[in-house]
Amino acid sequence: MSRSYYIAGNWKMHKTRAEAAELAKALVSQLKDGKHRYLVAPSFTLIETVASIVKGSNIRLGAQNMASEEQGAHTGEVSVLQLKDLGVQTVILGHSERRHNYKEDDALINKKVKLALKHGLEVILCVGELLEEREAGKAEQVCETQVVKGLEGVPAAELAHIVIAYEPVWAIGTGKTATPEDADVIHAFVRKLIGKLYGADAAERITIQYGGSVKPDNAAQLMAKENIDGALVGGAALKTDTFVPIALFA
Repeated sequence: MSRSYYIAGNWKMHKTRAEAAELAKALVSQLKDGKHRYLVAPSFTLIETVASIVKGSNIRLGAQNMASEEQGAHTGEVSVLQLKDLGVQTVILGHSERRHNYKEDDALINKKVKLALKHGLEVILCVGELLEEREAGKAEQVCETQVVKGLEGVPAAELAHIVIAYEPVWAIGTGKTATPEDADVIHAFVRKLIGKLYGADAAERITIQYGGSVKPDNAAQLMAKENIDGALVGGAALKTDTFVPIALFA
């Protein structure tokens, strides 16, 4: 079966409401005839602004993270209920910046994954190795642990709401990109792993995005690989002149 390409923009901690509105409007207009699936994930403070602009378009609304509890005394956190109230459809969980800068472990990420699914959100689960892990020959082992622990307790019926994003940490924001071949090896490994956990059909169906310095000039080569089903784009997602060519790659 053919999986559809899924191009997501993670805006990280950038933009004011006015800037976000301008970018969202431009994307709605420039991607309206795009053939792939699209998503933007703005900062929490921008979600309401962006929501009103992408509503009814072919661009899904995402959040970059969420709390592991539904509500309560969690100062500075944002709950799944609050995200749903704003129209958020998808949440990015386990991003390498959350794992490494904010020390989120697999158990916490797994709790968030299950909570998001319980509330009907799609999850983009990020996995990927550090440079020293890759150099030590542990890239596959690291990705396996993150996938297995991230999806622990997730039933096969919920897998349709899971997207996996492979982001080699050493290629995020560094300008280094895994070669399409390097990336495809890990994507193939993750797909095979999903097959072991959930069966061959599930493995065939699951969308696995690549994240890590995706740019207009390498998007098509990455997407041409058999197991790469889209991109989770960081820096290049902040401007139409870099995001649109990735989103519309031929």
